[in-house]
Amino acid sequence: MVLGHTTDAIIMGSLFPDLIISDQVEHLTAHSLGTKLLHVIQENHALADFARAIITHGITPHGLDYFGDEKYQDCERGYCFLKGRALVEQTIEACQIPPEMGWWKSHNIVEMGIELLISNRGNYGALIRRAFNNEELINQITDLLPEQTKCLNQGLKKRIAGFGGIIEIDKATPESLADKYRLQMHYRHHCNINTTKVARLIELAAEQVEEDLVEFFNFSHANVFQELNKLASF
Repeated sequence: MVLGHTTDAIIMGSLFPDLIISDQVEHLTAHSLGTKLLHVIQENHALADFARAIITHGITPHGLDYFGDEKYQDCERGYCFLKGRALVEQTIEACQIPPEMGWWKSHNIVEMGIELLISNRGNYGALIRRAFNNEELINQITDLLPEQTKCLNQGLKKRIAGFGGIIEIDKATPESLADKYRLQMHYRHHCNINTTKVARLIELAAEQVEEDLVEFFNFSHANVFQELNKLASF
């Protein structure tokens, strides 16, 4: 949306910060790679789009996750944390997690509520599948990234190949999102969530954001566009 067109490189870049998180690459690093990559690959148009798409998703420079997670307007935290505050206690119960994890995970519930709404407004699954089957693009990315991160070439390819198993590619339902979240929570925290309760929370989150989600996207779009304009010389 911010970049004005869609390519396999843009689709891949828009998902890449979440894909690359691992023991070797922590969350903030994964969400701050875009500018560094843009400097390195500025002469390769497709990979430059890949880097710009990472920026639109990321935290530094300010991409969508900055406004969703870190800071939105004058709020204490980002939009998804703001909306997730009302769901903290229910999230703790549904996910069977310690109280200190409640707000963090309730913001994930809100993210899934947004994903539910967006998924049902367009056919994005075909675009994601096409990008993740673009072997030429994947080879270019996996040849480049080991120099910029601690990930090894084959490790990156394995993560790309397996990413479709932990995100919802097809048209999402509360139940399908909850089941994917079950896999993520088991992998990352060894938690066994109640998927029925989580699915209901995702529905509640979607209802909560409907009234001002467009306002959030418009605010984020304008600010991310400004960040990209600052980098327009690359």
